[in-house]
Amino acid sequence: MFTIDDLADRLGSYLPAEEVQQVKRAFYYAEQAHDGQRRRSGEPYVTHPLAVANILANMHMDHQSLMAAMLHDVIEDTGVPKEALAAQFGEPVAELVDGVSKLTQIAFEDKAVAQAENFQKMVLAMSRDIRVIIVKLADRLHNMRTLGALRPEKKRRIARETLEIYARVASRLGINTIRVELEDLSFQAIYPMRAERIKRAVSKARGHRRSAIRQLQTSLQQCLDDEGLAGNVVGRQKHLLSIYRKMRDQQKSFAEIMDVFGFRIITDSVDSCYRILGVVHNLYKPVPGRFKDYIAIPKANGYQSLHTTLFGAGGMPIEVQIRTREMEAMANNGIAAHWLYKAGQTDHPIAEGSHARARQWVKGLLEMQRHAGDSLEFIEHVKNDLFPDDIYVFTPKGDIMELPQGATVIDFAYSVHTDIGNSCIACRIDRHLAPLSTRLESGQTLEIITAPGAKPNTTWLSFVVTAKARSAIRHALKHQQHTESVQLGRRLLNKALADFETSLEELPEGHLAAQLETLSVKHEDELLESIGLGTRMAYALARQLVEALPEGREAPRAPRAAQGDSPVVISGAEGMVIKFARCCHPLPGDPVLGHLSVGKGIVVHRADCRNLNDLKGEPEKLFPLEWSETIAEDFPVALRIEMETRRGLVAELASLVTDADANIERIGIEERDARLAIVNLTLAVRDRIHLARIIKRIRNLPQVGRVGRVRN
Repeated sequence: MFTIDDLADRLGSYLPAEEVQQVKRAFYYAEQAHDGQRRRSGEPYVTHPLAVANILANMHMDHQSLMAAMLHDVIEDTGVPKEALAAQFGEPVAELVDGVSKLTQIAFEDKAVAQAENFQKMVLAMSRDIRVIIVKLADRLHNMRTLGALRPEKKRRIARETLEIYARVASRLGINTIRVELEDLSFQAIYPMRAERIKRAVSKARGHRRSAIRQLQTSLQQCLDDEGLAGNVVGRQKHLLSIYRKMRDQQKSFAEIMDVFGFRIITDSVDSCYRILGVVHNLYKPVPGRFKDYIAIPKANGYQSLHTTLFGAGGMPIEVQIRTREMEAMANNGIAAHWLYKAGQTDHPIAEGSHARARQWVKGLLEMQRHAGDSLEFIEHVKNDLFPDDIYVFTPKGDIMELPQGATVIDFAYSVHTDIGNSCIACRIDRHLAPLSTRLESGQTLEIITAPGAKPNTTWLSFVVTAKARSAIRHALKHQQHTESVQLGRRLLNKALADFETSLEELPEGHLAAQLETLSVKHEDELLESIGLGTRMAYALARQLVEALPEGREAPRAPRAAQGDSPVVISGAEGMVIKFARCCHPLPGDPVLGHLSVGKGIVVHRADCRNLNDLKGEPEKLFPLEWSETIAEDFPVALRIEMETRRGLVAELASLVTDADANIERIGIEERDARLAIVNLTLAVRDRIHLARIIKRIRNLPQVGRVGRVRN
C-alpha cells in the first residue's frame, strides 16, 4: 500500500526538504479530519487525497498544489472552514482547496444544473489560480480509477461527465497523459464489453506485429545514426477510445486501423527536428497532404511537433511524430510543464507560453460566463468550444488566429475582440470583399471593416460556431432590446401623458420615482421597458401618475388638446422593438396602425389590414403611426401577377425589376392552364411610389393581364 513516506521520497527528488515537510503536515491534518470516514471500497478515506497528490507528484507539481490535493475534500466532507485552513496552511492553499471543493451541499432540482453550477464555480476559481483545474483533474482521474464500487448507472453518468468536460479540459490544457487515461477509463465505464473486446484485439495484434515494429524502428534509428543526428525512435501506441472512434467515424475495420504503424522521434533541438524530417522523407516516400507543422504553428494548448505519414515497405503506412524533449514534456504534461520547469528554478519559453495560453483560455471562459443566460447555457458553450478541429487564419499584421472548423468571418471578428464583432459590417478575405457568413479556410488573411453605429444581427446566430461569438451576440441583442424598449416606452408614455396635457419632463421632480414601489418595479428603466414590450399599458400608467399628483398642483396649460391622437413617428430602422407585419407588408406612404404585442413591442400593420379587426376590442393596444420623412431602407412587398405562360418569363421579370432598382426576394409560379400562369413575386422596395413605378412597368408587358399587391 502506497504511504506518505513513499510520496515524501518521490517529492524529495525535486522539492526542498521544508516544502516536503509541509506536504506531510497537510497529509496528517487531512488524516485527522477524515478520521472514521471510508470510501465505497472500504478503504480509509485519506487514501484518496494521498493518491491524488501522487498523481500530481508524477507531474512535478509545486508543494502548494500537493497540499491542496491532500486537503481538497476537508471543507466539503468534514466541516472544517476555509478560514481554519488559511490559518494553518496559508491563504493560497485555502483558495485552491475552496476552488476544488464540490457543490454537493446545494440541492439542485436537476443533476445537469448541479454539474453546470459546479463547473462555473471551478472556472471562477481557475481565474484566480490555474492550479485549481490541475488538482481537480487529478482528483477526477483517481475517482475514475476507483469507479468499481459504484452502481452501473452512476458509473455511466460520471464517465459521460468526465468525457464531455474533464477529458476535454485536460486536452485543452495539453495534459495528454491525464486526457488519454480519462478517455479510456470513461470508455470502459460506458461501453465495458466494447472496451474489453478492443483491448483483447489490441493485445493479440501487438503480438503479431512485434517483429515488424522492431524492424521499422531499427531501420529509422539506423538512418539517424548514419546521418549523425541525435534522436531516439520509440513506438507509439493508440489508446482504446481513439481506436473505437476511428472505427465508428471512419467506418474502418480494426485490422485497417492497426495496419498503421506509429513512431515518435525525440531529439534535442528544433533544427534537428527539421533535419530528421528530411532524412525520413529520403528513407520512405511521404504521403501527399499528410504533413503538418505544429512547431511553426502550435495548437491552442501549446502542443508542438512535426507530423508526417510515410509509405513503408510494401506500401504499409507509417505515422511519424518528430519533436524535442521539451515538446515531449509539454505534450504529456501541458500547462503542468510550467511547474515542472519552475521546480528546477529555470523558466522555459515553451512552459511559460503554455501557461499564458491557459490563462487566456480561462479569461475567455469568464467572458462567456458573464454573457451566458444561465449555467446550463454556459456549460453548452464550453462543451462546444473545447478543442474542436482547428483552422489557422491571419490578421492583416500577420498574427495567427486559431478557430474551429466551420468558423465564419463573424467568429473571427469576435475572437479578435468583442467590440470588433459587435461593430463589424464587412470583411476582406485575401483583399477581396466577402460576406460575413463566409466559412473560413486555413491560410486566409482577414481584414474586418467596422462602423461606429453598427449592431449585431439576430441572423448571425444561425451561422456562427464559436461559443464566444454566440454568447457575445446574445448578450448584445439582449442589451439592444432593453435599450430600444426603454426608448419606445418613454415615447409611448409621453404620448399617453399628452392626453392629460403633461409629459414626463413636466411631472414634479421625483414623482415617477416615488410611484415605482407602488408599481412593484425597482428602476425607472424597468418600468419604461415593460411599456415598450407591451406588458404594461402606457395609458393606464399615465392616468395613475396624473391621479397621484400632489393636491393643489395646477395642471399645465400648454395648448395640447389635439396631441392625444398625435401619431408615433417611425423611421423604419427601429431595431428590435418595432417590427413590420408579414401579413400585409406595410410600405412608407401606406396609412399604418401600431399594435402593441406583449413581449415583442410594436407590430406595424397597414390601416386596412384584416388582422386588425380582431383587435378592435382592445383600443388601448392600437394607436396611429406615421412614417418619418427620412427613411433609407428597403421593405418587402408581395405582388400577384396574372400573365401568359411562355419561355423566358422569369428572366424578363427579373431584368425589369433590376432595371427599376429593386431586388427580388422570392418568386413562385402557379400554372393555371397551358396558357395562363400566376406569378407570386416578393420584392424589396423603398416606398409606395417606388412600387407604383415597378407595377407600371410590369403592366406594360404585353403578356400581363392583371397585377396587384397582395392584401393578407
